[in-house]
Amino acid sequence: MRFLILSLLLFFGQAAASNYQLGAGDQIQIMVYGEADLTSKIKIDKSGVISFPFLSDITVVALTVKELENTIANGLRGDYLIEPQVTVSIVMYRPFFIHGQVKRPGGYPFQEDLTLDKAIAIAGGLAARASKSSWYITRLVDGKKMVFEANVASAILPDDIIKIEQSFF
Repeated sequence: MRFLILSLLLFFGQAAASNYQLGAGDQIQIMVYGEADLTSKIKIDKSGVISFPFLSDITVVALTVKELENTIANGLRGDYLIEPQVTVSIVMYRPFFIHGQVKRPGGYPFQEDLTLDKAIAIAGGLAARASKSSWYITRLVDGKKMVFEANVASAILPDDIIKIEQSFF
């Protein structure tokens, strides 16, 4: 059973990394090749809606970068540009959160290839009473909160909530 849980955690970590869905707190850069006036950096707010020149407001929450590129390109095609080449990149991901038995609990900026051992290090390391094995990650998967048992190699994604339990021995 433990192997199944760890396998699912790794699978969701890899799948989420390749199909990362934008959310509130992400900062993105939109570039339209040859159109400097259409280049902008935008931080996605709680509404999940951005404004882009010549287009109506765009709901970006739950879209992948590729889906947003296509939405903008299709919106600009025809009336404004013949064949727009749009690139969307993530400048800054939304944070992850860690609480429980770490020295500095709180929210921290997400970094690429973040694992639980790195997240613990960012939070100042384990506290003296920290459990060496009771670690959990709460993650939103397909709109549902799921809690996974974790280890040092577990992938951490933006918006993850990590809990480090207290040891009783």
